[in-house]
Amino acid sequence: MERYLKRKEPLETDINNLPVDPGIRPSIWSYDVNERDKIRRAYLLKGPHQPKSHQFPQIVFGNLTRRFNPKWFEEYPVWLEYSGQKDAAFFLYCYLFKPQDKTIMGQGGGDSFIGEGFRNWKKKEKLLSHVREHNSAHNKARHKCEDLMKTKEQSLHVLWLSKDERNRKDYKVMLTATVDCVRFLLRQGLSFRGHDESSGSENRGNYLELFDFLSNHNDEIKKVSSAYSSSNLKLTSREVQKEICSAAVAETLISIMKDIGDSYYAILVDESHDVSTKEQLAVAVRYVDSLGQVVERFIGIKHVASTNTVALKEAMEDILAKHSLSIHRIRGQGYDGASNLRGEFHGLKALILNDNPHAFYVHYFAHQLQLCLVAVAKNHWHAKHLFEITSRIVNTFGASCKRSDALRAIQHDKIMFHLSKGELKSGRGLNQETSLQRAGDTRWGSHFHTLINLKKMYASVIEVLEIIKEDGVHDQQDVEAGVLINAMESFDFILALHLLIDILGVTNELSQALQRKDQDILNAMKLVQMSKQQLQMIRDNGWNSLLEEVSHFCNVFEVDVPVMSSTFKARRRSARRNNDATNLHHYRVEFFYTIIDMQLQELNNRFSEASTELLLCMSCLNSSNSFSAYNKEKLIRLAELYSVDFSIMELVALEHQLSTYILDMSSSEEFSSLDNIADLAKQFVKAKKDIVYPLVHRLLILALTLLIATATVERAFSGMKIVKHRLRSKMGDDWLSDCLVPYIEKEVFDLVPNEVVMQHYQKMQNRMQSL
Repeated sequence: MERYLKRKEPLETDINNLPVDPGIRPSIWSYDVNERDKIRRAYLLKGPHQPKSHQFPQIVFGNLTRRFNPKWFEEYPVWLEYSGQKDAAFFLYCYLFKPQDKTIMGQGGGDSFIGEGFRNWKKKEKLLSHVREHNSAHNKARHKCEDLMKTKEQSLHVLWLSKDERNRKDYKVMLTATVDCVRFLLRQGLSFRGHDESSGSENRGNYLELFDFLSNHNDEIKKVSSAYSSSNLKLTSREVQKEICSAAVAETLISIMKDIGDSYYAILVDESHDVSTKEQLAVAVRYVDSLGQVVERFIGIKHVASTNTVALKEAMEDILAKHSLSIHRIRGQGYDGASNLRGEFHGLKALILNDNPHAFYVHYFAHQLQLCLVAVAKNHWHAKHLFEITSRIVNTFGASCKRSDALRAIQHDKIMFHLSKGELKSGRGLNQETSLQRAGDTRWGSHFHTLINLKKMYASVIEVLEIIKEDGVHDQQDVEAGVLINAMESFDFILALHLLIDILGVTNELSQALQRKDQDILNAMKLVQMSKQQLQMIRDNGWNSLLEEVSHFCNVFEVDVPVMSSTFKARRRSARRNNDATNLHHYRVEFFYTIIDMQLQELNNRFSEASTELLLCMSCLNSSNSFSAYNKEKLIRLAELYSVDFSIMELVALEHQLSTYILDMSSSEEFSSLDNIADLAKQFVKAKKDIVYPLVHRLLILALTLLIATATVERAFSGMKIVKHRLRSKMGDDWLSDCLVPYIEKEVFDLVPNEVVMQHYQKMQNRMQSL
């Protein structure tokens, strides 16, 4: 009989990852009976799924076409839902509390608002007919939802106003202290219970130590805490900490989503593995807020078992759907150079363009800059030799604490000697202790600082290498030190060192500027052009000053300087090659000019997108030089490229609006001194010109939304290394994401009041056991 009466296993529940789209949710009755109220509260806290910016498809009804009207969301804000998967409307209340027997639903739509959904867009009255009178099935479900969220025992507001004044006050004191502890740990990226944060951990960890500290310095908390320690109220348990953390994160993300509203946005996506070698996909969004400011926000991280494009797209869509962000509202996408992300035919970029052709892609500018430097380093022998020797020097000192200490001590003595002779200036911030830090493979700005430090510590490095050469314990050490000394005491090495510092100095400023969150694409192109001009100036006029500087450096450290008029002697050069070339020709043409020309060529090739139609049209919005770049025809063409955002009538209106707009801007003093479109957008809103010229303002928003860097998600991975380190390597994926959001978005997290977090926490569970 057992096989015939076998009970159906209930679905496993993950409250943090419940299906968002109502069209793909399993029946509420398929969940375990003990978990249903938790799931109902989670959905009610989240609210109905209302993707207001979704591109709703048209359906043919007879001779007419109809579609879902997003204005219905405003009429029914608390219970009407829409499924993008099924293109159908659903009722949240009925889903959560519909009777298992479908016949009980009665008239007015029955199960169509829960199972298959409602799609008869021409008959809106059926929505109201389903709601019907006070005693309808819909209203019964609504009352049950209200009762669930407003039970006397769990409502913090009711609890605080209860007759038991002492109970209300004590509970508020304890809960406020708990939220303060959780907030502090989240903001600092600290662990809650040391290295072991599992439910059965006896490790007191940071949370309990912090709570004890508050108790010892606050008599009120101490009194209430001692009374509660003997009761059943456990506001210090790990489960409570996690729930309060989830509440804080949810409210932080709600603030971000409210700020985005119905704006266009761009996605910044990147992938990296954490300390436990799990591949994580980070997603951030870029948008223009109501004040006209460009904002980039990190919204989540998700573990992906596979890095193929389909899996990445599903993970990204899950994160966007969780926050009711429609993929059809995307107007830009940015990735690094990974083929599974930016692949032309099968990358994530291509899959998103298939769904939304207006999600324009621009290759991450800072990554392109890095590729320019990599190309020079790989294709020119002297540059490659410089970076190779520098890497070996850094490894030599980094492999031994004694060598690093000796280097610092010798450098300190030299600085003190030069200060005593008046050869160095003293002052705050000057003559700081420096060291040879290992440069990052993908952070070429770090190479710039490494080369500068090597130049500053040149004499000290040589001296320590001499000691290693003489006192080397192993043969390999003294041989390696001798090879490095010979390389460093050559004119070729010193010339390459000075030249690459100059080149990296120009591109380092560009790299730092490109990673700013508020940077716009037109100003970025301007910075690229300025970098090209600086490199061209170095090429045209920089040789004599560079040679003079290098020669002086060589004379100070007794390095032989070749006579420039003498014939250059190359090793193993074929007799058939030209042997009449002078040292001046070799170092100036084959060394100096070649490296700079390679850099310029790579910049021109990598940033060729400056000539694309989209960016050429956007450049006409530039406000610098009194709007000298203005071109009405190109701006209208820009609007045509965003055809989904401008109707035919709006294109006609835009033409007239632009004529008035340019006259207004040219004659206005408050707009005459603006340098870029970011400043123009902020001033536009400040002067309320966005109301006067709404279509022009829309063009500004689209131009600012197009991103130039994925620095925000790169910072997310830096934060991930701090939050999930070796001692916290076992923390779960959801816990990691919850800890990362407030840590990275501190400025938003700080604006979320404790009261809001506590109200959210109270609604997550039935708090009857806490009394």
